[in-house]
Amino acid sequence: MTPAQWTCFKKAARLELRETDPIPLALIVDSPWMPGYLGINHFDFYLDPELWFRSHLKIHEEFPDILFIPPWWLEYGMAAEPSVLGAKIKFWPDNTPSEQNLLARIEDIDTLPEYDVEHDSYMALTLHRMRMTRQRILDSGQTLPLAAARGPLCTASFVRGVTELMMDLIENPDCAHKLIDLCTRLTIDWLKAQARALGPTVEGFLLLDDIVGFVNEEHYQEFCHPYLKRICDAFPKDWIKIYHNDASIEKCLEHLPDAGFHVLNWGKQTDIAAVKARVGDRLCLMGNVNPLEVVAKGTPAQVHAATLDVLEKSDGHGIILSVGGGVSPGTPRENINAMQSALADYNARRARGISQAVSRLM
Repeated sequence: MTPAQWTCFKKAARLELRETDPIPLALIVDSPWMPGYLGINHFDFYLDPELWFRSHLKIHEEFPDILFIPPWWLEYGMAAEPSVLGAKIKFWPDNTPSEQNLLARIEDIDTLPEYDVEHDSYMALTLHRMRMTRQRILDSGQTLPLAAARGPLCTASFVRGVTELMMDLIENPDCAHKLIDLCTRLTIDWLKAQARALGPTVEGFLLLDDIVGFVNEEHYQEFCHPYLKRICDAFPKDWIKIYHNDASIEKCLEHLPDAGFHVLNWGKQTDIAAVKARVGDRLCLMGNVNPLEVVAKGTPAQVHAATLDVLEKSDGHGIILSVGGGVSPGTPRENINAMQSALADYNARRARGISQAVSRLM
């Protein structure tokens, strides 16, 4: 992402795009998609810094008009957050790493090790790579405006297990709060450590937490909203705060603006027209073309039609075009190009309509 593209993203996130400004296209990409797309081994992608750099550079050069969120994502899959709490991480040659739950009894939460984001496990390695690679990325004409982290419920589920955590909310809420509080502190510390490592170009963060979508509204208000708000409140008010949840957003949607988020990237389950009707101009909507059945597995014609459907339902306001979540493994270049083509068609048609409207008024 170039500095100019980041400026465009910020304007869109703050709902400051003018009628005449084109709608941008932003995609969440990294290890779920990039190694397979480029035909490289996941081990090599994570562990060969030169290959990692050239992989990202190739993607930026191949799709120069797309805003990647976050750009140059320095991570080891989802390993960083659970690893510093003591979870065992398994690596695979053809898939992202996976974690093994370590908290068999939530009452044993006090046995989890004290964490140190600067020196522990995959966080330490990630921060080192950020410092090592930062200047080279900036010298390429790109910028590094975003830190990224998994959210508190997502991280809690890494160490406890999703089903177990959902049961804890009902059967042992005090311990559940204690675990979520720990994971909230970890999230804040992790984002701040990344901001220090990446330097003054950082002006926002991406928070990914699908597990929030597994609870009802009452549990969202008790176990999610206060912690999400705490994370947003821990950073400058003018930072861009992006929330990703491609599970369900039905029970939390109206509350997310009050948590402090500017941008919502959500899944395929909820139509953009319904989302827009519920939050109006309180959030910028980053979505939500079906990423798997359409963008990964459909034809370019199907992708083109689905993209136009999302754009038309958005009415061209308060939207950053994207897929409903991250780019799915196996997504081909021609389907990404089809999204770009549909957006170009829509932006051109929108510009003509504005021009004609202005002409009629003169």
